[in-house]
Amino acid sequence: MTEQSLLNPKREPSLAGIERAAAKVAEILPRTPLLPLEVDGVTIWCKAECLQPIGAFKIRGGWHRLSDLDDEQRKRGVVAFSSGNHAQGVAWAAKRLGMHATIVMPEDAPQSKMENTRALGAKLVTYDRMNGSREELAQELAAETGATVVPSFDDPWVVEGQGSCGLELREQIIAQTGLEADHIVACCGGGGLASGIALSNPDARITVAEPEGWDDMRRSLELGRIVPVEDNPPPTKCDALQTLKVAPITFEILKERGAKGIAVTSGEVEQAMRLAFEKLHLCVEPGGAVALAAVISGKAKASSQTAVTLSGGNVDRQLFAEILAR
Repeated sequence: MTEQSLLNPKREPSLAGIERAAAKVAEILPRTPLLPLEVDGVTIWCKAECLQPIGAFKIRGGWHRLSDLDDEQRKRGVVAFSSGNHAQGVAWAAKRLGMHATIVMPEDAPQSKMENTRALGAKLVTYDRMNGSREELAQELAAETGATVVPSFDDPWVVEGQGSCGLELREQIIAQTGLEADHIVACCGGGGLASGIALSNPDARITVAEPEGWDDMRRSLELGRIVPVEDNPPPTKCDALQTLKVAPITFEILKERGAKGIAVTSGEVEQAMRLAFEKLHLCVEPGGAVALAAVISGKAKASSQTAVTLSGGNVDRQLFAEILAR
């Protein structure tokens, strides 16, 4: 593909785009480790994206998108919407590039994520998660200044940026075992990470993991069409995965690959968080632990070539302490 085609905003995400994103990410960030973890006598492989500078994989898509803006676009800044990890990824990239960033965040987002986003220099605008439209609010704010809207998953740059995680994972597991991953279990909200991983690991079986009640990608894949989260979804500590409806750009990639979905309980998520802390010495947030929860619960069958994403580690310290103590 040509450089011009890789900059076309109407393009579909591609492996060539992921390779370009990975090269850009490699220029500014070290690779996150792929760590072995024994689960019921089987060693699986954990991609520790919770160790990114912002504590989540979202830094990848944020950097890939913002670094491709031209000088005029950079002057006008960006607007993003997020419960916290994409917010920090965009804010981090904007700060490094000397740009202004406005982030639309739900009122009930974890305080640590709000504080970290502000600390990176971004302006925060809050909304009611269940009754407001973050997309509409972001578009209104962008229209006032001419800023570029940076979606959290419904964007080819963002999918390709997240796919750089999958490309690293593929190269790392080959280096450590001599074989590619045969099964990758990915945390899923809007599906940016999972679809990017699917593109960068074309021969692996893909499973997406979501919290119970917020498993719209699972239901969409089973039905063969996009369906939203059902009415009155239950409370969840997986704030990073509270996407009300996935987008065609991610759904179609996962559908084409025959991906399957799994829903995990809050108890299984907390068990995964404790295991990651005890065995890998990592702080993993609830939304970042759902893939591991799917494996240790037995809902996702694991082999020695199974990899999981530990996609984020931004959890309020009091909540983390409470979960560890249970």
